[in-house]
Amino acid sequence: MRYQRLDLNLLTALRALLTERNVTRAGEQLHVSQSAMSGMLARLREYFDDALIVPVGRRMELTPLAETLVDKVNDLMLRLDATLATRPDFDPATSRRQFSIVASDYVAQVLLLDVLRELHHEAPGLRLEFRHPSNAAAVDLENGEVDFVINPQRFTTPNQASTVLFEDSYHAVVDRANTAVGDVLSLDSYRQQRHVTLEVNGRPQFETWFISEHGAPAHTEVVVNAFSLLPPLVLGTSRVATLHTRMALQAARQWPVRLVALGFEAPRLVETLQWHRYRDLDPASQYLRDKIIRHARALPAVEALMG
Repeated sequence: MRYQRLDLNLLTALRALLTERNVTRAGEQLHVSQSAMSGMLARLREYFDDALIVPVGRRMELTPLAETLVDKVNDLMLRLDATLATRPDFDPATSRRQFSIVASDYVAQVLLLDVLRELHHEAPGLRLEFRHPSNAAAVDLENGEVDFVINPQRFTTPNQASTVLFEDSYHAVVDRANTAVGDVLSLDSYRQQRHVTLEVNGRPQFETWFISEHGAPAHTEVVVNAFSLLPPLVLGTSRVATLHTRMALQAARQWPVRLVALGFEAPRLVETLQWHRYRDLDPASQYLRDKIIRHARALPAVEALMG
C-alpha cells in the first residue's frame, strides 16, 4: 500500500533504522536479513532523496534530515499502534493483551501483588511483563516500549499522562535482637551505623536525598539490587537498612526485625503511575490502569498503619 508514493510497509523499516542507526541491528529487530534491510534502506533513500544514515569515523550517524524524522516517525507509529490496539468490545475475561510495566519490587510487593491476584480471576488471558526502573524508563514510555511506569513523582515526565497512586514514609529496620539501637535514630547515630543499602541504575530517592543533605553515611557495608533483600541482610548483625514504611511493616511480619523511627526530617515518597497519552482511550489500557489506581487508593494512609 502506498501513500504519497511511499510504500507504507517501509515505515517500520524506517523506524528501526532511525532507532538502531545500523542496518544489521535494524534487520535483527524486524527479523529480516541484512540484504533485505539494505534494500529497504535503498528505497527509503530514493524516496527521501537523502542518505539518512552515513558513516562518521567508525560509527554510523543520522543525516540532519533523518534526525528531524526520528520524533515524527516514532509519534506516527505510536498513534498507529494505539489505534490498531483499541478494541471497543474489550472483555477482560477473554482478552489476550500483553502489557509491560516498569515498577520496583517495593511497588510490586505493597501494591501490585493484590492487583495480580485479582487479574488472575478476572482477566486470565492478560500477560504482564515487569521491568525494573531505570534511567531509560521515561524514554521507553515515550517510544511506546512500555505501557506503564510506576515511579517516584520526581521522575514524572510532563508530556505523558499521570496520576498519584499513594504516599509513603521511611523507617530504619534492624535485627529484633539488636539492643545497640533504640526506638529512634538521631542523625548523628544514623550516620555512624553500618548500612545495607540499595543501588540499581543509581541510588533510590531516600539515599539520593540523604547524601545531598547530610553526606554519605560513614559505613555502607552491603549494597544490593532489590528492596526485598534489605531486611534479611540485617538479621544476626548490627546493620541498619532504610526502607519505605509500608514495606518495613511487611518485613517485620515476615522476619525477626523491628522498625526504628528516624529522628530527623526526611522527605515523603509519592508514587505515580504514568501511561502514554495516546492510550488514554484504549479500553484495555484503561481497564488495567483503573484497577491499579483503585487498589492504590484503597491502601490505608501510612500513619494509620503505624497506629
